[in-house]
Amino acid sequence: MVEGLGDMLPTAQSLQLVVGAREDQAGVEVKVEAPGYPRASVDKLADEVKRSGGSFVELWRLPKAERDAFRTTTFAGGRPFGGEDRAGAARALAQHLTALATRSTAPTPVLPTPPPPVTAPEQDPRRVPQAPPGSPQRRGRRFAVRLELEFRTELEFVREHALNISNGGLFVRTAHRPLPDSVVTVDVKLPNGEHLQGDAVVVHVLDDPYSGGVGLAFLSDDATFARTLDGYLASLAGGTG
Repeated sequence: MVEGLGDMLPTAQSLQLVVGAREDQAGVEVKVEAPGYPRASVDKLADEVKRSGGSFVELWRLPKAERDAFRTTTFAGGRPFGGEDRAGAARALAQHLTALATRSTAPTPVLPTPPPPVTAPEQDPRRVPQAPPGSPQRRGRRFAVRLELEFRTELEFVREHALNISNGGLFVRTAHRPLPDSVVTVDVKLPNGEHLQGDAVVVHVLDDPYSGGVGLAFLSDDATFARTLDGYLASLAGGTG
């Protein structure tokens, strides 16, 4: 499966792998750069992982603090591989799984148990989808706002307003509606003059002539982005934003 990632992710422009070898488990982090969000390919990969007896996690769906903690416990000290060395990553993974099997007859998961899978959006289509109750992302509050925002696709540059925001993403009222799973670049102007700049994926489209728009989920893994977003959400929670 690891060796076949190139075929499974045909639109990938680059791949980076990290093999994490822990005392009782093994994991592979796959970092992909691709035009748009390859939803069909990701779903196929998730099915393959589950059929192999492992678990699959889309890390971008977790708030940054949870994502960082997951990486620390699973991949800290892991061995990096370039996308062209998938065979090397597969050998490293197989060697560790074999070593685990010789130490115990208990089934060995390929990856640690993830949070519950993300479900369909809530009834209000203007809300950015959140994870089910009990998962980390559900703990993030959603705030009504009116923030100036620019977003760019390969074909468009649009100035609009975001109407709500959370640690997972935002809803933008706009007549320009990129396709679901497409990736856009956002630049959100905050009241204090700071900017949130990074990539986001279109998670749903609301086709309504008056209140329609797009729900965007943040993809940025940048520390500055996370720090700026956390600070702004804290100001809203405290009634100062």
